Amino acid sequence: MAKHDVETAERGSYSAKDYHDPPPAPLIDAEELTQWSFYRALIAEFIATLLFLYITVLTVIGYKSQSDVKAGGDVCGGVGILGIAWAFGGMIFILVYCTAGISGGHINPAVTFGLFLARKVSLIRAIMYMVAQCLGAICGVGLVKAFQKAYYNRYGGGANELSDGYSTGVGLGAEIIGTFVLVYTVFSATDPKRNARDSHVPVLAPLPIGFAVFMVHLATIPVTGTGINPARSLGAAVIYNQDKAWDDQWIFWVGPFVGAAIAAFYHQFILRAGAAKALGSFRSNPTV
Repeated sequence: MAKHDVETAERGSYSAKDYHDPPPAPLIDAEELTQWSFYRALIAEFIATLLFLYITVLTVIGYKSQSDVKAGGDVCGGVGILGIAWAFGGMIFILVYCTAGISGGHINPAVTFGLFLARKVSLIRAIMYMVAQCLGAICGVGLVKAFQKAYYNRYGGGANELSDGYSTGVGLGAEIIGTFVLVYTVFSATDPKRNARDSHVPVLAPLPIGFAVFMVHLATIPVTGTGINPARSLGAAVIYNQDKAWDDQWIFWVGPFVGAAIAAFYHQFILRAGAAKALGSFRSNPTV
């Protein structure tokens, strides 16, 4: 057989490879509460979010202290905004890679919310994941304050706040669009249809997810400090506990949840034609 024929046959085999979407997660699955794998996943989400906040907030505070001219720093010193973005994106890449096989590697209530809307996780799992993520974030920032208390209070505690000169609408829009980019990437990178169609091109899901976080931080750090993760914003606000952080806190919950909902709808009902499938199923069997 000629080389061209072999390549054509191989491409045909890849394109014809079947795939199976996992069944929708039940809304309420009480059996999860009796399984060790469920609690193991909660522990993984807690520890991953703790480590995520510890490394990233410490990076933010370190940069501010190194670039503080009044304290003898260099305005060009430290890792810069680019380094901060790398810290956030790199940690997400590492932690999603480590926890994907245990908990799915959410590490973000907005991601969990989007997957819940798409029926990828049950309501019980979604709520418990969010609780574990928020507790992990609080503990992670608490460790930063314990180790760097003087610098922590002086340089804002890594708390997300709307920057001066930007309106509330701009900040909210930045969080919505930024979270949309992240959650859309999560759906695309973990899509079983894509994995089957492109099975000859290995897709390491944590890599594009980490890059999405990196790119969004580059764009929105000057606007909101970049939340796109309600647990990250809540953890910093709880430990820092200043009025400005609390006054702007709603932006870092409403924005990410709206962005995640739009991403879930776009991927499931536009790209995957979920609405058309449901309508076709109804027409073929009106009693369903």
